[in-house]
Amino acid sequence: MKTAFASLIVGGLFLTGCGDSSKPGTAANTFSNTVNAPTDYLGALGKAKQYSEKVIDTAAINNALNLFNEAEGRYPADLNELVAKHYLREVPKAPYGYKIIYDAAKGEVKVVKQ
Repeated sequence: MKTAFASLIVGGLFLTGCGDSSKPGTAANTFSNTVNAPTDYLGALGKAKQYSEKVIDTAAINNALNLFNEAEGRYPADLNELVAKHYLREVPKAPYGYKIIYDAAKGEVKVVKQ
């Protein structure tokens, strides 16, 4: 009898502790975050890949610009001159949605959104 009564009280406390699960930060919200997690992760991977390509491309071009400047005493007129003089194999392509801007006076390369 005592066991049944104790089980009934514990069950009642458990059910009253559940409450409304539609509030932010509750189990219902956590479930939807768990469902969306794979797509959020893949989206973050795509953004990280674009950012890393942008950084790597500008680093390689800046290195070639510095080498060209040391050897020739000037910066190239355009990035294709780096390819013609074998400082770069090819001008790297900007990630989708970006473009490469070269300032010949300063010898600076930037990757900006289109």
